[in-house]
Amino acid sequence: MNHARVALVIPALNEEQALAQVLDEIPRSLFARILVADNGSRDATAAVARARGAEVVSEPRRGYGRACGAALAALDDAADVVVFMDADASDVPAEAPQLLEPILRGEADLVIGSRRLGRAAPGALTAHQRWGNALVVALIRLLFGFRYTDLGPFRAIRRASLEQLGMRDPDFGWTAEMQVKALKRGLRVQEVPVSYRPRIGRSKISGTVNGTLRAGSKILWTVLRLRLTH
Repeated sequence: MNHARVALVIPALNEEQALAQVLDEIPRSLFARILVADNGSRDATAAVARARGAEVVSEPRRGYGRACGAALAALDDAADVVVFMDADASDVPAEAPQLLEPILRGEADLVIGSRRLGRAAPGALTAHQRWGNALVVALIRLLFGFRYTDLGPFRAIRRASLEQLGMRDPDFGWTAEMQVKALKRGLRVQEVPVSYRPRIGRSKISGTVNGTLRAGSKILWTVLRLRLTH
């Protein structure tokens, strides 16, 4: 897959402060298409995306999974690999080649950018984020026998593999759903170290303990539900 066409999907909700930096840092030569999935923003997120040359896909129904799904529905058949990245400038776009290399070499179907294996800047991950992440990956190891270190949003997956997964979660459980279903479908999974920076602006989820608890509960339920279903 050395000549694979790669699409970049960036779900975004009210990220006008950060999105310009994110799009300016993207190594454009890597990607055939860059799609910003505007998840009902009330600020200038969509305008910033268009001004920086990205395609905007509108999904007014709130939910991370819905935003990702809308972007995927807008892709044509030529996209061989999809990279997902957050819009808050916490991920480092220049590290995208690290995610793609195992796939392009034919060694992996799904590659997760692990902040635990890499370097998270001080304050980039809150204590409750670290605790919740550790709890979920421990549960996945217990129930499915695979040792993930992270549920990081920065990830790459072969398009054909993604279509096999039948992604359904509309919101917080989407990333965990992908990682668990990849194991259940026998995909080749790898993790690579990535950096992680303090986000620009206030997080809609991890910015509060209540938001983190709601998201964490949904993620845990997603993992348990997938263990109980075939």
